[in-house]
Formats: sequence, structure tokens, C-alpha cells
Amino acid sequence: MNTQNHLRNLQYQAILERSKQPRNKGKTNPIHQHQTGNNPICGDSIELTIKFNQTNQIIEDIKFQGKGCALTIASADLMAETLSGKTREETLEIIEKFRQMLKGKIVLSDDLRKLSIFQGVSQFPIRIKCVLLSWHALKAALK
Repeated sequence: MNTQNHLRNLQYQAILERSKQPRNKGKTNPIHQHQTGNNPICGDSIELTIKFNQTNQIIEDIKFQGKGCALTIASADLMAETLSGKTREETLEIIEKFRQMLKGKIVLSDDLRKLSIFQGVSQFPIRIKCVLLSWHALKAALK
């Protein structure tokens, strides 16, 4: 197996693992913001709940519920993990960087490296919607 296939296989395994045992499933307590995201093409749906700090500027927690393919669930889980503790501005910047990576335009910096497991999805444009479902819902919640 060449290095590229090996890397792709590791990314696939990480996505499957995340989707089978997500760490951020459920609802935040309390719920300061609620947002749903639906992909009518494939039937995936995500419900996000967000808990902010006292100033309402920093995301303290993100949880999700819903149904979807491995990409949708793994992406929602990693998004919640990555963006907890970030300000609204930082979150919107990271969402945009993540979108650019999925389009194959940039490589993510080291602090966002774990999101790179989705880099291979750029070769399958139809699946980008799955990966971005929860990210679009979060962006909508912050506006």
C-alpha cells in the first residue's frame, strides 16, 4: 500500500470511529442557542445546541443530535470539539478555513490538524454537503 492510500485509509478509519462513538452527542445545559440543519438530498439532519459564556461571546459547549452518514456525524462531533472555547469571531474564521480546505484550496494549520481527516472529501463534491451540514448550522446560529 502506498503512502497516500495508507493516509486515506487512516482518515477513513478515524471518520468511522468518530461516527460510531461521538463524544459530543446530546444537548448542552443550559441551551443558549438552538439550530437545525437538514440535507434534503440524503435525509441527514443535525440539531445543534450551544452554551455560551456569561458575556455571550465564547462558546463554552456545543452538542449535537441527529441522523446522518458517517461523514455528517463525525464532522459534527469534531466541529463541537474543535470550536468549544472559541469566540464567535474565531469560530466564523475556522468555519471559513474548513470550507476552503474541503474545496482543496488550503491546508489547515497545525492547531486545526485533526480536521484534516476530511481533506480527502474534496475529491467527492457531492459529499462536501455531508461534512458541512453541522458547520452551516453553527454559522447560522451565530448570525
